[in-house]
Amino acid sequence: MIINGEEQDFEIGITIEDLLKKLNIDAERIVIEVDLEIIPKDEFKTKKLGSESKVELIRFVGGG
Repeated sequence: MIINGEEQDFEIGITIEDLLKKLNIDAERIVIEVDLEIIPKDEFKTKKLGSESKVELIRFVGGG
């Protein structure tokens, strides 16, 4: 699968929630786009990713 433009190997059928855990990313501070579609947070536990999935992880960063 492609994550933020970089090919990475994860098991087929991994959920977004499991992917975020493996990457040590807080789901509350991120937007996920899979194959050009924004995925609602309530689908992170059920949305499965395949080997051809293109995932963009968009993080919110505070600052001033």
